[in-house]
Amino acid sequence: MKILIVEDEKMLADSIQTLLESKGFETEVAYDGETGEEYAELGIYDLLILDVMMPKMDGYEVARQVRAKRCATPILMLTARSSLEDRVEGLNAGADYYLTKPFDTRELLACINALLRRQGAQVDELSFGNTVLDLSTSMLICGGKSVRLSAREFDVMRFLLQSQGRIISKEVILARVWGYDSNAVENHVEVYVGFLRKKLASIGSNIRIEAIRRLGYHLEEESE
Repeated sequence: MKILIVEDEKMLADSIQTLLESKGFETEVAYDGETGEEYAELGIYDLLILDVMMPKMDGYEVARQVRAKRCATPILMLTARSSLEDRVEGLNAGADYYLTKPFDTRELLACINALLRRQGAQVDELSFGNTVLDLSTSMLICGGKSVRLSAREFDVMRFLLQSQGRIISKEVILARVWGYDSNAVENHVEVYVGFLRKKLASIGSNIRIEAIRRLGYHLEEESE
């Protein structure tokens, strides 16, 4: 399960991240609303933890923008503002639950687990066209043929599949797969896309990783 934490108080954001990762969750953090909205709209998260008072864009507006893009990811809103009007505004903006600061970590975890249970069973594979990526084995499967992906190939392929055909820039792929503090450059993305194209072809897949000049990559299904 992958959780996005959008919180401008770095100490609090990092402590929530540490807590959740100790419980087995995969997490990413954004420290302002504008960046948080950009990440959230990728649609790759199982839950958004969203602060209200943030620079550039407050949590209410982030929630409204995310919901306007038809992103149904559950939103847990965190804030020190506890009045009825604030809670109503948060829920009307698209939040699923409103937790006031300070909160007990047990209550936070209970809220997270309750929201994730509503999502149903965890997905164990991603598919596009005639091809399936098995998330438990890192195998790319098409009909009776399959090929194992390296860890980096798997991360790039999973991200492209999760994007549901949307164009993803090389910069975003670098940040998500290699990390923001990595020394990797755009050529790394191009190299791994090349590896994946060869492996897709080797199993007879009908999906292509298309490069859109100056924009990035997206998946296309070949017509019969």
